[in-house]
Amino acid sequence: MKALSALAKFLGLYGEFKDLIKNYGLKWNSGNVDDLIISRLTKANENDDILKWIGRIKDKLPKLDVFLDFVLASGSRYEESVKAYNLIIDLARKKRLNEYYNVEAEALEHFRFKQHFILRTKKVFISLIPKTSIQKISKQDKLTCTQINKQIQRNGFKLRFGDVREFYATYMTKWLAQPEIDFLQGRVSANVFMRNYFNPALIDDLKERVYRAIMKIPRTCPQNQ
Repeated sequence: MKALSALAKFLGLYGEFKDLIKNYGLKWNSGNVDDLIISRLTKANENDDILKWIGRIKDKLPKLDVFLDFVLASGSRYEESVKAYNLIIDLARKKRLNEYYNVEAEALEHFRFKQHFILRTKKVFISLIPKTSIQKISKQDKLTCTQINKQIQRNGFKLRFGDVREFYATYMTKWLAQPEIDFLQGRVSANVFMRNYFNPALIDDLKERVYRAIMKIPRTCPQNQ
């Protein structure tokens, strides 16, 4: 944050930098690990809030309904979700969706498109997404991050996609082990276990547990809350 702040001032873009910090909920934080854990504990009620946030946006912007469901079900980073969403639409129109979506495994195989999803600092290998969701996405129009951001902000909402990803990670602990969640969210660490031993292909019931969890996420409709 300090380096970005210095760069923004050097380029004469500090005003825009401050707006980005506000819009994306970024914070200057020099606290220790204990402070971070305490902060998490004080945010315990925000899981319910993020579902209400999704429900309200879907109510105001029904065109984002399918996309928001996809973000919630995949737990991917915002930019990765947009890339995957558009790639599904593109390949479906070209009758080539099987190059990306493994029907038998019901998995989006991001690793087949390394240039988009296997980057130096951010990686995601697969997402377990039900066929019905893929079918819905394939019938939608493509979106861009800029387009989504503007629509959400014009309707008076903050951008909280980072919180959606956090909700997924926390919620999935009821059904998945931490290495499984880390793998699905593209958080593959450099520890010995993740590098040399963890193999999701050997976990027969992983898909079943992921889908069970997705189905139990409370409905994100305002009138139901």
